[in-house]
Amino acid sequence: MARNRKILRRFSWVVMASLLLTGCSTQIPVLQPQGPVAQQEFGLIEWSFFLMLFVAIVVFILFGVFIYRYRNTPNNKAPYEPDMEGSRKLEFIWTLIPVIIVLLIAVPTVRTTYALQAPPKTAKTDPLVIDVTSAAWKWIFQYPKSGLETVNYLVIPANEPVQFNLTSVGPMNTFWIPSLGGMEFNMPNVTLGLWLQADHPGIYLGRSANFSGVGFEHMSFTVKALSIPQFNTWVSAVKKTAPALSNAENNQILYTHGLSPKLTFSSYPSTKTTGTAGMSGM
Repeated sequence: MARNRKILRRFSWVVMASLLLTGCSTQIPVLQPQGPVAQQEFGLIEWSFFLMLFVAIVVFILFGVFIYRYRNTPNNKAPYEPDMEGSRKLEFIWTLIPVIIVLLIAVPTVRTTYALQAPPKTAKTDPLVIDVTSAAWKWIFQYPKSGLETVNYLVIPANEPVQFNLTSVGPMNTFWIPSLGGMEFNMPNVTLGLWLQADHPGIYLGRSANFSGVGFEHMSFTVKALSIPQFNTWVSAVKKTAPALSNAENNQILYTHGLSPKLTFSSYPSTKTTGTAGMSGM
């Protein structure tokens, strides 16, 4: 008995230590959605979490019930059938329940995934298009409408949908702004699409969510969401003050492996690094 108490006490300490060491804090971007895409995906996270929590609670309750009911004591009157070969009723139950659980997760996930293929019809403006190219080890952002290019930082208007066309000239990466929504792959010779929106002006973290070899830890960038008047002012200022990007410098940025500081250009060569846009999942 004393040995069991000792084991139980140690198990309790392990559980408490695990909870304290999870690193949980209020600064988890995925759990603090700042846009409509992230908000819908956060709803899926909540639904999956509570569904799994319900399953875990039921399993632990049944575990305790069976341990108590079929405990090895002289006075235990619980029915015991050591020669039982099978039960169609039990097999049907433990087959049906996982199927229901999978459907409860799959149906809303598929529905949300398809709903996020394009900006909502209620959007007041057409998405601002930004071409995103991942290279080793840097992010290049081109704004076709204004002809601007930035490296390793992104500026977007708040309260306006943004359509990202994603490709790569180096290793495959994954474009991810956790506060604004899910991720999408950057792959060579392929262009995938992703739309996001920031509900409020602010500074957000962007990064690659796909391990892409040595230097992967440098594949991060800053996202600055400005009000629409501030964004237009920023575009005008860049057009007036930033240098134009030459072909030679463009090729150096794209095809030279290595880190790069944040750069801003008022124009970029017409040579496209992105292919035909095609929408893909979250």
